[in-house]
Amino acid sequence: MVNIDAVAAGAKVISTEIDGLRLLESTLQDPSSTFAKAFAEAVTVIENVKGRIIVSGIGKSGHVARKIAATLASTGAPATFVHPAEASHGDLGMITTDDALIALSNSGETRELGDLIAYAERFRVPLIALTSGGESTLARGGNVALVIPNAEEACAVTHAPTTSTTVMMAVGDALAVAVLQRKGFTAADFYNFHPGGKLGAALKRVTDLMHHTKMPLCAPENPLSDAVEIISKTGFGCVGVIDPVTGALIGIVTDGDLRRNFHRALATAKVEEVMTRDPVVVDDDSLAAEALSLLSERKVTAVFIVDKQRQPLGLLHIHDCLSAGVI
Repeated sequence: MVNIDAVAAGAKVISTEIDGLRLLESTLQDPSSTFAKAFAEAVTVIENVKGRIIVSGIGKSGHVARKIAATLASTGAPATFVHPAEASHGDLGMITTDDALIALSNSGETRELGDLIAYAERFRVPLIALTSGGESTLARGGNVALVIPNAEEACAVTHAPTTSTTVMMAVGDALAVAVLQRKGFTAADFYNFHPGGKLGAALKRVTDLMHHTKMPLCAPENPLSDAVEIISKTGFGCVGVIDPVTGALIGIVTDGDLRRNFHRALATAKVEEVMTRDPVVVDDDSLAAEALSLLSERKVTAVFIVDKQRQPLGLLHIHDCLSAGVI
């Protein structure tokens, strides 16, 4: 076995791939470059497609193509991966004239992509070629040719696809994010495609987690003893005070308010005498992560969710956020 420094070898790989990404960055940042112009055209094609984005490639490029398709789909651009070999055996029927193609091949001479290129030309399906072969069959057959810079592969001995696949992956990410921003895609939209896992939890809305039945509410003229009873029964540690005419939230009574006013006679005191007026609230279109941040900042355990008229729609407790994995 050759005695080499594995850590140094690994660091060299990372350094080489970073150099490739920097070369890509400088090329894209030059608005007069052929690549920058092609990138803008590709974004327009993806943004305006009526059907789906069909992404294809084989080998290492195929793995990258699958990831690009997944990223596009998760950011609101309907996309799917089609294996070029399967396409030649019937899956071309999945591609319609409303679709657009993104085909990946480092050399641009991948034989298995031949039928896809011909099909795209025959039925006028827009084809975005992603390759490092500027004069390749794929580049010439594409309506848009994204010719990535020729960067050194991380393995100088075998020239195995390393830097090139990293650069292709970055181009796919750049396309997806550029389209996302052009479409005005929001965090709420993103959540619709990521309802599960940590990412989904971070993007949940407060209305997904709030308690909207048996909310602890009372009127300002109620005896303070009513508020104590409601707090004890509901277990939220607070009771909201609503305007008897408009129904808007005008105050809140918390465990802390009760402790600070312990000297008052519960039988005679009114809720309005001890309530905190104009309490902190959260709009109903807010993300749960934003509400959790507010709870932590204000050092409170619960907050009311209200609409534009400050009508209480629900109550969110800090435990609801933590139980759902919101961080």
